Amino acid sequence: MMEVPSSGTVYSAEELGRSLESSGSAFSRKARLKFYNRTFKIVCIASAVFVCLILFSILFMMGRTGVLTFETVSLKTFFFSTDWVPEDDQFGAFVFIFGTFALTLLTMIISVPLSVIIAIFLSEMTPGWLKNALRPILDLLVGIPSVVYGFLGMTVLIPMLRSVTGTNMGDGILAAAIVLTIMVLPTISRITDDSIVAVPKKFRDASYALGATRFHTIVRVVIPAAKSGIMYAVILGMARAIGETMAVVMVIGNTPQLADALFKPTSVLTSNIVMQIANVEFDSTWNYALYMMGFILLVISLIMIVAVRLIQGRGVKQ
Repeated sequence: MMEVPSSGTVYSAEELGRSLESSGSAFSRKARLKFYNRTFKIVCIASAVFVCLILFSILFMMGRTGVLTFETVSLKTFFFSTDWVPEDDQFGAFVFIFGTFALTLLTMIISVPLSVIIAIFLSEMTPGWLKNALRPILDLLVGIPSVVYGFLGMTVLIPMLRSVTGTNMGDGILAAAIVLTIMVLPTISRITDDSIVAVPKKFRDASYALGATRFHTIVRVVIPAAKSGIMYAVILGMARAIGETMAVVMVIGNTPQLADALFKPTSVLTSNIVMQIANVEFDSTWNYALYMMGFILLVISLIMIVAVRLIQGRGVKQ
């Protein structure tokens, strides 16, 4: 037995050893937890910085290479000329820029109303068993590779358009817009569906209590309440439509001419890049012009991402 003078308590040597071991273990566990937490924080910050570096590196590389275009081509010629003949040193990209925005606009005109109607049907009108069957189907449609949509568009849709119109031209901006509509429709529908479901039930009950019909409740109450979520879905759909490549390449015709008709073969930024990038020398104006097109697409995508974040934040505040 041994006596500790400060307190007068008597401990055995074995008990004192266990007490010291226990306090050392507690201190060791606290130190380990602090080390793990600090390491995890450093790893997370490093990962975020790494992602930002990759993004800005891509922006810098695309922008720096693309700007070399304007050493031999003026800004006015590149952005407003319709003459794209690289063999004759003519690099007017207006055809592709106009085609990109025209294709995206036509796709949104077709897909947004259909997507909202599908979302309303799923969230407000279908029984539970049908919702559980249709929602997974829409989720599966999102994961189908774009080349499959393009192949079906090339082998099924274009011959169908030719037979309907009675012409030899089926590829063009309309065929590409229909294929893109089928591709973006599941994304817009599911996000819109989730936004409508998130509208509190008390809004509907209050509308019905005031004598409104189901149609007026959906149009005047539910849709306005889910507006930020619907805009979020539309912008995500636009981002996919603008950046889509393989499906568009297979049905749009890939001809550098202005899309002034629905059945006129044309080209967009993505299709022109993928069709020509493998055939040019790196240190050439042609290659620099293609890099500038990629930089334009990247800037458009970043603008849409910022818009999505702003709309998402405003929706949370509301």
